[in-house]
Amino acid sequence: MMLVIAALAITLLCLGIPMWLVFLVASIAAMTWQGVSMEVVVQGLSGTVNKLVLLSVPGFIFAGAVMGAGGMTKRLIDWVSALMGRLPGGMALTTVGATAVFSTISGSSAAAVAALSPMTYPALRKDGYGERFSLGLVTSTGAIDVIIPPSIAMILFAVMTNASVGRLYLAGFLPGLVCAACVGAYCIWYALRHNITTGRTWNAQEILYTTRHVLWALGAPVLIFGGIYGGFMTPTEASMAVSVYAVAVSVWINREMTWHEVWICARDTALLSAKIFIIVAASGVFSWVLTAEGVPQKTVAFMESWQLSPLMVLLMLNLVLVLIGTFMDPNSSIILFTPLLWPIAQHAGVDLIHFGIIFTVNVAIGNFTPPFGINIFVAQSVLKKTSTEINAGLWPFYAAYGVALAIITYWPDVSLWLPRLLMD
Repeated sequence: MMLVIAALAITLLCLGIPMWLVFLVASIAAMTWQGVSMEVVVQGLSGTVNKLVLLSVPGFIFAGAVMGAGGMTKRLIDWVSALMGRLPGGMALTTVGATAVFSTISGSSAAAVAALSPMTYPALRKDGYGERFSLGLVTSTGAIDVIIPPSIAMILFAVMTNASVGRLYLAGFLPGLVCAACVGAYCIWYALRHNITTGRTWNAQEILYTTRHVLWALGAPVLIFGGIYGGFMTPTEASMAVSVYAVAVSVWINREMTWHEVWICARDTALLSAKIFIIVAASGVFSWVLTAEGVPQKTVAFMESWQLSPLMVLLMLNLVLVLIGTFMDPNSSIILFTPLLWPIAQHAGVDLIHFGIIFTVNVAIGNFTPPFGINIFVAQSVLKKTSTEINAGLWPFYAAYGVALAIITYWPDVSLWLPRLLMD
């Protein structure tokens, strides 16, 4: 039965059918075959999205969009540039650093690329960085936004496993910094090898000026994480609070945004959130079919027959997730494969939070993996470049993220140290 479902799903994908419709059609076909009432489909669609924590998804997307349109993102870039401008690879490091800071506000990789690349790509080219390097950097660094909380991927993982969003958020900080450090190290090597220098010096007056102007933008992550870990707000409430904060700063304090632009951000957020939620709903029904067929249990039994060590299980999981990322969007990957892969990881003794971070890093890499990496499509649209031009510059960054993934996978304390320190 599952072979027929898989064949149907692959056929629909090859025909260009949207992912959510593939899940729904395959699920209905399987239920009809087994004589299951269609009421189960309705219950599955509504039950999967009937989670309060999912309301934080549009909140964080909207906050990131407002910050990008309201000038707060430019202030972040100027501030990071003032701090890092003199270092080897200054502008490249500024791109990485600005993305890491922006990641503490927006949970969407696509939003990071859309907001930052129009400013960082021209600056990189002006400083003498090659086109392939520049395109690869601005496209791949958006993946950091998926790893450093607040992260939409982590929210979806928590929905599928009932993991603590607070623990996942704490666990994501150090792995996100590890990824940023690995990419930053490659940026420094590239700049030294190609003798790229900015000619800038650290300027105390510039640092003070940019710091004064970035304070309101830096208040956003303080509001989010201070509210969540101070016990004042849930992640959903924090997402709504930071949305209001971003609008207030952009419209009334910085005065760089009109109410019409706020409406455009709200409209775009609604469209993107709808796409995410319909995938979540349809994937939830498909996951029910897999569970009813006993696929997770059969998968664990199959893996047991191999008698792999925990280290080899982790390697296998990473290889599977990287492969998945080449043909499936991150949200669908999490919803569909978490019920299948978590039992395998659990059987190998992997901590739930650690596995959540491993999964998150893998889907983050999938955001810039051809042919379906969403960051590639966003960079194409924003920078008016072809996918061929963008893909050519991505290969060194796969290596950088691969090193980071290996560290995060085989050194669990990178993910678990902060949750154990602050929540146990």
